[in-house]
Amino acid sequence: MIKSMTGFGRGEFTDGKRNVTAEIRTVNHRYADITVKMPKRYSFAEEAVKNIVKQKIRRGKAEVSIIMENLSEADVTVRLNTPVAEQYLQNLKQLQEEFGLAGEIDIMLLSSMPDVLRAIPDVEDEDEITSVITEAVTRATEANDAMRQTEGQRLAEDLLHRGDLIRGIVEKIGTRAPRVAQEYVRKLNDRISELLDGAAEIPEDRILTEAAIFADKANITEELVRLDSHMKQLKEILTGADGPVGKKLDFLVQEMNREANTIGSKANDLEITSWMLEAKSEIEKIREQVQNIE
Repeated sequence: MIKSMTGFGRGEFTDGKRNVTAEIRTVNHRYADITVKMPKRYSFAEEAVKNIVKQKIRRGKAEVSIIMENLSEADVTVRLNTPVAEQYLQNLKQLQEEFGLAGEIDIMLLSSMPDVLRAIPDVEDEDEITSVITEAVTRATEANDAMRQTEGQRLAEDLLHRGDLIRGIVEKIGTRAPRVAQEYVRKLNDRISELLDGAAEIPEDRILTEAAIFADKANITEELVRLDSHMKQLKEILTGADGPVGKKLDFLVQEMNREANTIGSKANDLEITSWMLEAKSEIEKIREQVQNIE
């Protein structure tokens, strides 16, 4: 199935202790590039997150954002910083003695001093937390994948339509091309007659030789066959895709352009040139669309 590289997905999961929200934004990129933004204390889960995203995203830039909300204090330990408390106590006593201050230094005052009591994250059960995070990421990835499939289907339909348009142009050029040499012979005869005004007669075999040379130089049969074949390949890839096809389509579009340019330069006919300009316009639109296909 054709997939776009552009999409968004959101997933949420809770295990009763914490809520996890994961969001994935993807855009087009030549290769697979995955970045993860999450609280530093949970960085141990980053590789697991990337592995889940890689299962669905083979090509493109993906930005994963993870927000963790703790519902309990299970992941936090409050610890007493004894050395800091002792320094506060000694300094307060010294302050009291030097200035003759009354009053008592009690527990409420001491415990309120900065860094005496510290809430320290406790993430000993990494497997449990990783499981919660990856579940949210899995849901976000699936939502992102569904969106990319929907957009990919639209892209495929558009490309198939443009491929049919180009095949129609190729068919018209194929009908027109054999008549170009015949018209060249007629125009050549008319031009010679006009210039000589009956003063001399040009041998028929010389006219035919010139026509043959022209026909050989303007022969675009092979190019038309190859361009039509590329259109068939485009349809086969789009309708039978099983996995990423973006790079294959990139190459195919390059070949389309090559044949179109050759036809345009060899045709030596205004009508064919006009049709090829239309075909090249459609090929350019195909190229732009292909840039967003995984």
